[in-house]
Amino acid sequence: MPLNWKTGGLLLGLVFFAAVLLVKPIGVSTQFVILDGIIGDAVNSDLVTKVEEGWSSTNAYLAKSGGKYAKSVANPWNYSFLFVLAMALGGFLSARLRGGLDKAERTMPALWRTNFGDSQVKRYIAAFAGGFIVLYGARLAGGCTSGHMMSGMMQTALSGYIFAAGAFAAAIPVSLMLFKQEA
Repeated sequence: MPLNWKTGGLLLGLVFFAAVLLVKPIGVSTQFVILDGIIGDAVNSDLVTKVEEGWSSTNAYLAKSGGKYAKSVANPWNYSFLFVLAMALGGFLSARLRGGLDKAERTMPALWRTNFGDSQVKRYIAAFAGGFIVLYGARLAGGCTSGHMMSGMMQTALSGYIFAAGAFAAAIPVSLMLFKQEA
């Protein structure tokens, strides 16, 4: 049985509040850069090195912020990286508890079927492409929707409100273009 959107929104708000109160604001897109760095360091052991001041990297992006990202590549088992792994695990468990991916095909939204057909492969490709575009944009902006919009707005940061306005200003017209037919 799906979770009511009001209950889900309230629970999500409580999780964000608890994270800000107990640990730090939620943001995840940087952890994909850290994962890239971990893979890169496995291939090239000179990518991240311990220096007298802390950590550094031959990659300018990983070396910035005083080697903060290089340190995370060298020691990835931190709150933020574990949070991203837990998100993936949570998505997997949710799919399994709801009947697995086979059930997802039977419960494909009618709006999707009306506009794009029944192809599960097409839906996966669209989801991957959309996720890639959002992640690419997040790295260009120096943060993701959870960091800028959700955590930012929770902390009443002006940048969070500006980002949210921009996200909706882009998302609404794109949705209207993609989903022209009603279910």
